[in-house]
Amino acid sequence: MRYILLLFFVAGLHCMVLAQQPDQVDTAQMEPVATPVDSIAADTVKADSVLAEQDTVKETRKERRARVAAEKEQEKYYYNGIKKDSARLEIERLSRVAWKRSLILPGWGQHTNKGLWWVKVPVIYGGFVGAYLVFDYWHWYYTKFLNELAYRVENNNEGFQDPDLQNYRSIEGLVKQKDYARRNRDLTILVTAGWWGLNVVEAYVDSMLKNRWDIGTAITMKVSPTLLPSNSYANRSFLGGYGVTPGVKLTMNLN
Repeated sequence: MRYILLLFFVAGLHCMVLAQQPDQVDTAQMEPVATPVDSIAADTVKADSVLAEQDTVKETRKERRARVAAEKEQEKYYYNGIKKDSARLEIERLSRVAWKRSLILPGWGQHTNKGLWWVKVPVIYGGFVGAYLVFDYWHWYYTKFLNELAYRVENNNEGFQDPDLQNYRSIEGLVKQKDYARRNRDLTILVTAGWWGLNVVEAYVDSMLKNRWDIGTAITMKVSPTLLPSNSYANRSFLGGYGVTPGVKLTMNLN
């Protein structure tokens, strides 16, 4: 009886050991099952990558520049997603022509806009003539002090070369006047460039206003002499004590 119980104990222990061992499955023979959806998505991604690669290879630098230029050209016909009409496009074209011509030759854009161009053009070139005269004066002033300063430095500030500058005893005074003249001369160049730019802006603004807003004959002005009341004793005595003074009246009518 003792041996039978021992035999049953050994058999049960063996069964418990076998039950605790993990299941061994041959995973090498198992393959993932691909669904039709996954296959379609993979094919789509592959096709897109192939097309992108083909586009990258086929589009040259020249073609890309042409495409970008065409896109920019197309943008001119739209404003905030709204297509411009022919009148708007023509107004913008005229304005571009006006300011570009004034940039090339001052007064050309004003002549293109017509109107009071015969007044504006002399004013523009009068400004350039005045700028040249101012520049020439300050350049002469600068050269005058520069030559005197060079002479003083070479001769240890003994004597003078220009009689007009004999009152300048120190070299520091000559240096300050020289720098002052040079600063004004250079500032004249900047002012001249600004005057040129103002001529361009005026041509552009005048073209935009003229083509977008036409007031026609809605405004009428009339200038006439008049008598204005005055409390001045001299005026009362001059006009016989009536307390008025002569003047000019400007009348504007907005219809």
